[in-house]
Amino acid sequence: MSFRQQLQHGIAIPAHPLALNAQRKLDERRQRALSRYYIAAGVGGLAVGVHTTQFAIRDPKVGLFRPVLELAKEEMDRAEKPLVRIGGICGMTKQAASEAELLRSLGYHAGLLSLGAMRDASEDEMIAHCRTVAEVLPVVGFYLQPSVGGRVLRHSFWRRFAEIENVVAIKIAPFNRYQTLDVVRAVIEAGRDDIALYTGNDDSIVTDFLTPFRFDGKERRIVGGLLGHWSVWTQRAVELLERCRNADVTPELLRLGIEVTDSNAAFFDAANVFRGCIAGLHEILRRQGLLEGLWCLDEHESLSPGQLEEIDRVCRAYTHLSDDVFVDAHRDEWLR
Repeated sequence: MSFRQQLQHGIAIPAHPLALNAQRKLDERRQRALSRYYIAAGVGGLAVGVHTTQFAIRDPKVGLFRPVLELAKEEMDRAEKPLVRIGGICGMTKQAASEAELLRSLGYHAGLLSLGAMRDASEDEMIAHCRTVAEVLPVVGFYLQPSVGGRVLRHSFWRRFAEIENVVAIKIAPFNRYQTLDVVRAVIEAGRDDIALYTGNDDSIVTDFLTPFRFDGKERRIVGGLLGHWSVWTQRAVELLERCRNADVTPELLRLGIEVTDSNAAFFDAANVFRGCIAGLHEILRRQGLLEGLWCLDEHESLSPGQLEEIDRVCRAYTHLSDDVFVDAHRDEWLR
């Protein structure tokens, strides 16, 4: 099965965090352990160098963009099944095209294209930018919510974006139902059945999977997830996707969706406009022994006031969403 077929079938893709030591330097052993954890949990791919990995890895003073891509590549090379390899792409056109070239040279299948750097660009300029990058590497569109660096992208943008031949998927993550509909309707109108739709809406993961989207008599489904939320409790996330695949809507599944959203609100620090989103994920991985601490590249980036108590609450309330037992059984093997 090609990577495009895998994407269209629908897979779980966690956004890969960055493992640092107390000196805020790359902890290679734990970085590899995270990749091994996700692969053992049954994911269909990894997204590396994305928001959850921290965009600052691209800073020349940090110099971690290529190293983290290479570490993940090596672990995916060792996997027993083929995995979809997605790397983050940022910046203005020159930088984005260069990052796409790097991803291609390392054997990554597609680039998750962030438009956060193009806040002041016109729609024509953004489409030209996307076309240039897509000439280098297949592209996964990315509707990133404005609160964490994205911008509002209207239906007209997505309609034109869906006409770019080398677009293979779109991660829909505006955390907004109206904007989610803009993307799905645009893809349907473009007649692009070959563009896979993925949720990044951490506030409505289950709802996205259960919803048939119908426009102009044509129906599409969101088939998979590419989520920072899925970088924790990952084994259960893989099970969740399979459970929701073509499932009937039941009160039990809707209730489960609320539990997942409540968990994510704590991890992602929704109460504080997501300021502690990366540190919140690190806290779960620290508790499981996969990370040593919460350190981010930005020394000011940490948990928000009250966030730790919220994480404690959801961990107590939703033990059935946790994969602590699975991690405990294999952690030493992954950290070898």
